[in-house]
Amino acid sequence: MPTTETRRLNPYALTGIVLAVVAIAILAIRVFTREVVEIRAAAVTHQNLVSTVPTNGRVEPISYFQAHAPAPGVVAKLYVQVGDKVKKGDPLVRMEDADASSRVATAHSSLTTAEAAAHDQAQGGSQEERLSLNADLARAQQQKQQDEKNLVALQQLQQKGAASAGEVAAAQQRLDAANASLTSLKLRQTDRYSSTDKGRVQAQVKDARAAVAAAEAGYANANIRAPFAGTVYSIPVSQYDYVPAGEDLMDVADLNRIQVRAYFDEPEIGKLAVGQAVKIVWDAKPNQTWHGHISRAPSTIITYGTRNVGECIITVDDAQEDLLPNTNVTVTVTTSQRFNVLSVPREALHTEGNSDFVYRVVQGTLVRTPVQVGAQNLSRIEIISGLTEKDTVALNATSNRDLSNGLNVKIVE
Repeated sequence: MPTTETRRLNPYALTGIVLAVVAIAILAIRVFTREVVEIRAAAVTHQNLVSTVPTNGRVEPISYFQAHAPAPGVVAKLYVQVGDKVKKGDPLVRMEDADASSRVATAHSSLTTAEAAAHDQAQGGSQEERLSLNADLARAQQQKQQDEKNLVALQQLQQKGAASAGEVAAAQQRLDAANASLTSLKLRQTDRYSSTDKGRVQAQVKDARAAVAAAEAGYANANIRAPFAGTVYSIPVSQYDYVPAGEDLMDVADLNRIQVRAYFDEPEIGKLAVGQAVKIVWDAKPNQTWHGHISRAPSTIITYGTRNVGECIITVDDAQEDLLPNTNVTVTVTTSQRFNVLSVPREALHTEGNSDFVYRVVQGTLVRTPVQVGAQNLSRIEIISGLTEKDTVALNATSNRDLSNGLNVKIVE
């Protein structure tokens, strides 16, 4: 039979049993009391990823005509109203043209005078001057002939001793003077004007013709016509208004050819390129959308109010006279498009140094998983490698608890 001593437990065995019980109790407590953090999560899915950049812009016509007052005056007549469609050559506005008519008449008078002077110069002088010169030539010719006869007669008398040598010399001098006078008159008839005189008169004719052209242009501007077919979209004056020179009278544009001048903040400029698609929205017509493309990307940075921006020109492709000039619109440029790519919400992505990672939810536990990312927009980001469509990623905790590797979690909606 066993003795009392043999029924007693070995102290070492007893200690082992106690430690085992304590360990089991601690493990049971940790299992039943471990922290489980509630989180929001999302499945990794294939989606189309479109990146856009929105901003504000102002509509302006590509082909437009702005009529200005050619001179100070009164608006005599307006032929059209805002919204009217006009053809090329249609009358738009007429200014009071009394001064313009006076300038045209004065310019034509100056031209007539200058051309008459040029004509007289080409003919050797005016008609009165030519008649007077011809009379002088006739008298000089007669005087020469008379002096020649007198000289011959005196020379014959000298041979007979009836005339002295001094009388013959005097007659010769008178003949020489008559020849000189006749030669001078002939030169006046054939070569009266120098090249300088001719150049001055031709310059006067040229200036007078330019003055006529300017005056006639001013007169034509007083009766303003449409230079091309379009729509009248602004008339800032009224009939009988007095306006200063250069005042805007009327604006005409082809409303089928318009563009938007948009301003993008400096950090967004690098994403823009010629040809990118643009969506245009106008608050006055919230149910309508226009489409266009970038025709000129920003080339420099300017100050626009308190912003540093790049100016961009956007051509509207589907305008049908329904987007008015000078209106403020919102434009959204599509900078990139990726179709059917694996992506996750942006809030699922974490960055540490140069490394990107997400927390996968695996059997109620977070597993830190490195990923390689690609294109992104405001809500989602492309995953090039590291995840599959079967994965689920943590977004954030419903409490203020930070996510970490190995954290026990429960997904809630």
